[in-house]
Amino acid sequence: MDAIRALKDKRDTRKYADTPVGDEVLERVCDAARMAGSAKNNQPVRLVIVTDNDAKGILTKSGDFAKWIDQAPVNVVVTVRNDAGPRALFDVGRHAQNLMLAAHVEGLASCPVTIHHPDVAREALGIPAEVDPVMVITLGWPSREQHKSKPENQRITLDDYAHHGSWK
Repeated sequence: MDAIRALKDKRDTRKYADTPVGDEVLERVCDAARMAGSAKNNQPVRLVIVTDNDAKGILTKSGDFAKWIDQAPVNVVVTVRNDAGPRALFDVGRHAQNLMLAAHVEGLASCPVTIHHPDVAREALGIPAEVDPVMVITLGWPSREQHKSKPENQRITLDDYAHHGSWK
């Protein structure tokens, strides 16, 4: 798949087929995330791959809008060292976007979910105090019932989005 097409076609998905995600596909997706840049090549981001149903059930309590995440075959918890400085969340976003785009190219669906209660994830997954769990990315093969080719709300036009020279 062409990179521009992948960027334009990727949609967040909250319903998944029951089919497991194979280790080889998951490794390729995580490796693509690993290759995202970081400020000063600090590499503060780490992933915790969660497939255990009990652990995924506990993770549903880690976010205010995460009640559904245990339905995905895979929950990827994106963490960052809490000494990584002010650009750390930018690095998290870069890694998350790489992971979700790589998943899309592989045919997987995904959705990012904010962790509002990091201590829940920290305790459930044994994440050390010097590392902050900041988001869960759900992964799985898309359910036929949710697969849409176009978003419900159309995007704003490029002219409204990008201002040239100064704000219009």
